[in-house]
Amino acid sequence: MKIGLYFGTFNPIHVGHLAIANHMVEFSDLDEIWMVITPHSPFKKKSTLLADNHRYQLVSLATEDYPKLKPSKIEFDLPQPNYTINTLVHLAEKHPQHQFNLIMGEDNLASFHKWKNYEVILEEYNIYVYPRIYAGEKPITRFDNHPKIHPVDAPIMEISSTFIRKAIANHKNIQPLLPCKVWQYIDEMNFYKEF
Repeated sequence: MKIGLYFGTFNPIHVGHLAIANHMVEFSDLDEIWMVITPHSPFKKKSTLLADNHRYQLVSLATEDYPKLKPSKIEFDLPQPNYTINTLVHLAEKHPQHQFNLIMGEDNLASFHKWKNYEVILEEYNIYVYPRIYAGEKPITRFDNHPKIHPVDAPIMEISSTFIRKAIANHKNIQPLLPCKVWQYIDEMNFYKEF
């Protein structure tokens, strides 16, 4: 199977994440999307993250009605901070029957050359890229015409987990931005009430 790996802290997962993942699996040649919950991104402060098990629960609730979307906690048992190359090598060893592919936004592609072992990733894996909105002209990257880079004409989602966390802390009703069960879990657990 061709598996697309959608990495994120999902703090929390929202309808934008789901829309992108679902579009990728329905309108590309990918068979499944694994939503890989990152315990600790090298680029984010850990103190702002919900506990790993809670974020895994939120992703599980969000994806349970989408058979082609799967939550993955594969990175929970890997050394932290997590680097994508290490996760890819681990997954290839654990699931040799699958072909793994990366999913990333255009904004991440612009800084992809700063990733650990990015040359190895480009050699071994395909990367499916979803669009972002830019204030000016779209920046040209060194990867624009690379044979392993596959732009996907997905809907552009301008929703951020940071915005959602701040809105909850400010007692705003943002239920439409979250899957129903995710909103209920966050509300019951009193998550993000303080930012």
